[in-house]
Amino acid sequence: MANRVFRGVAVAVFSALLVGGCGKQEEAASTAAPSEPAVAEDRADTPAAPRRLMDSTAGQAEWSPEFTPLPNFNVTEALARAEQALAAGRLDQGENSALALYTLILQNEPENPLAQAGIDSVVEQLLQRGEQAFAQARFNESGRIVGVVARLRPDSPELASLRAKLDSGREVAALLAEAQRLADAGQLVSPEGSNAAEIYRQILRADPANTGAQEGLTRIEAQLVTQASRAAETGNFDDSQRMLADASRVAPGSASVQDASTRIVELRQTRANELIAQANSAVEAGNVEAAQQALAALESDAAGAEGIEALRSRIESARAYASLRPGQAVSDPLRGGGSGPELVVIPLGSFQMGSPENEPERKTNEGPRLNITLARGMAMARTETTVGQYRAFIQATGYVPSANQNGSSTIYDERSGSMVSRSGVTWQSDHAGRPAGNDLPVIHVSWVDAKAYTDWLSREAGKNYRLPSEAEFEYALRAGTQTRYPWGEGNPTRLVGNLTGDGDRSDSRRNWVNAFSNYSDGFWGPAPVRSYEANRFGLHDMAGNVSEWVEDCWHDNYQRAPTDGSAWVNPGCNRRVIRGGSWASSPDQARSAFRLTASPTTTNARLGFRVARDL
Repeated sequence: MANRVFRGVAVAVFSALLVGGCGKQEEAASTAAPSEPAVAEDRADTPAAPRRLMDSTAGQAEWSPEFTPLPNFNVTEALARAEQALAAGRLDQGENSALALYTLILQNEPENPLAQAGIDSVVEQLLQRGEQAFAQARFNESGRIVGVVARLRPDSPELASLRAKLDSGREVAALLAEAQRLADAGQLVSPEGSNAAEIYRQILRADPANTGAQEGLTRIEAQLVTQASRAAETGNFDDSQRMLADASRVAPGSASVQDASTRIVELRQTRANELIAQANSAVEAGNVEAAQQALAALESDAAGAEGIEALRSRIESARAYASLRPGQAVSDPLRGGGSGPELVVIPLGSFQMGSPENEPERKTNEGPRLNITLARGMAMARTETTVGQYRAFIQATGYVPSANQNGSSTIYDERSGSMVSRSGVTWQSDHAGRPAGNDLPVIHVSWVDAKAYTDWLSREAGKNYRLPSEAEFEYALRAGTQTRYPWGEGNPTRLVGNLTGDGDRSDSRRNWVNAFSNYSDGFWGPAPVRSYEANRFGLHDMAGNVSEWVEDCWHDNYQRAPTDGSAWVNPGCNRRVIRGGSWASSPDQARSAFRLTASPTTTNARLGFRVARDL
C-alpha cells in the first residue's frame, strides 16, 4: 500500500514539475525550429503543485520544491533508486527518473544534501546531453533540455551558453537548409547573392568549425570538378574552364581542382592535336575552307592550345600562297611538254609606292605617294623571260610578234653610239641586232607580244599567268626598301646589276656620258639572266639589264590608283607602263620609283618583260 502511494505521489509531483513543455516531446527533424517551452500556469486542483516558474532571467532564484512531506516516505530507498536512475541515464523523464525521485526526497527533506547534489548532477548531465543534441543538430531535444534546466538552475552559465548556441544553431540550420535547396536547384556559385557557396561561407565566417558548411563547400567543389571534367570530355572546354575557376574559388589550392585542371589541359591539347591534324590534312589537299573550319573549331574548343598560331599562319599562307610559302620556287609543267618559267612566291606586305617630293630628279608622275597593301598572293618569274623561253612559245603557237610584223626594231648602233631603227631585227636579236643567245632576256618584244606569251602559259599550265601590275613590280623591285634606289640613296658601292657605269665599255671602247661613277658591271648590252645576285625576294635583274612591261595603263599620276596592288587598267587605253632600269638607262632612270610609257606595240633593245602568276 505504501509503495502504491509513493508511486502515485511521485507521478503527480513530477508531472506538476514538468507541465508546460518539460515533458517528453517527439524529436523533430534537425532543421526544425521548435518554439520555446511554455510555462505551466498554477493549478489549484493539482495536488502538491510547485510554484509557478518564470523564464530564465537574470537574478531569478534557483528552483526549490514546495511540497508537503509524504507520510511513510522512505528517503533512503528513494535515494538508492535515484542514484540507480542517475547511473542508468534516466535523468528527467518518467516516474522513475532521477529528477522525479530527487524531487520527492526534497519534498520530504528540503535540506537533504544528497538530493540537492543529485539535482546538480542531473542538471550537469542534462546540459551535457543538450550540448550533444545541439552538436548533432537535434535542436528540439536541445531546446527541451534548456526548458528543464531553466526551471532548475536558471542562472547557470552553461545554460546561458547552450541557449545562445541553440538560438544561433536554429538560424544556422535554416541557412544550411536554404543552401542545400539552392545547391539542389543548381545554384552552386551563382547568381550573386543567391547561391549555396555564399551561404556556406557566411556560416563559416561566424563559425569556422561548422562541419555542415564545410561539408557543403566540399560537395560543391566536387560537383563543379565533376561537371568540368564531363564538359571537357565532350569538348566544351570554355564551360569546363569556367567551372574549374568556380571550383578553385570555392576551395583555393584544392588538390582535386589542380588534378582536374591538369587532366582538362591534356584533353584540350588532345582535341587541339586532332583538329590541327584535320586542318593540316585539309591544307595539304588544297581545301582551305575545310582547314579554316577546323581552325574555327580549334579556337572555340581549345583556344590557347599549343600549335594554333602555327596552324593559323599556315592557313593564311595557304589562302594567300596556295599552300606555298614566301620565297619558295615553283615551276609549272606545261601540257605540251617541259616546264614554265621558274617563279618565286612573293611575300605579301605593304609599302609606299612612288617617290617623296624631295627626292632628287623626281618626276611629277611618280606621285602622290600611295600606301599599297598587296591583297592577293602571287609569284613572279625569277628572271626576265629569256630568248629560249620565248622560242618555245613561238614554236608551239606560230605566233608572229610585233617586230616581225613591222619588219624592224630599235637597236644600239655602235658606229653612231645611239639607238637607231633597223630592219630585220626580231625577238631573236640582241641589243645590236645580232643573233641572241637563249639565256639572254628576250627584247624587241611589245606589250602585245608579252601578253600573248602569258596567255599561252595560262593555257599550258592551267594557271593564271599575267604581267605584273605596276604596284607589284615596284614592291618586288624595292624588296622591303623605301630608298631612292633598291640598294640605297646613292651610287652603288658593290656589284648590284647591269647598270650604266663609268667603267663600262662598248665593243669600240665607247663609254657612257651619264653613268654611275666608279661602277662597272662587265656588260655593254643585256647580260645573261642570273648574272648578278638576286634581291631579298629572290629575283634577279629587277633594277637593271632590261626595262620591263607591266600590265597597267598609263596615268599621269597616282590619284585614284588602286591601293590593293592590282593593275590600274582602263578599257581601250593606248599607252602602257614600263618599269625598271636597263643596261642603257641613266642613273635617274634606275630609281625605284621611275616609270615610263609607250605604245603597246613598241619594241626596242632595252625593253623586255617577266611574268607573274596568281596563287
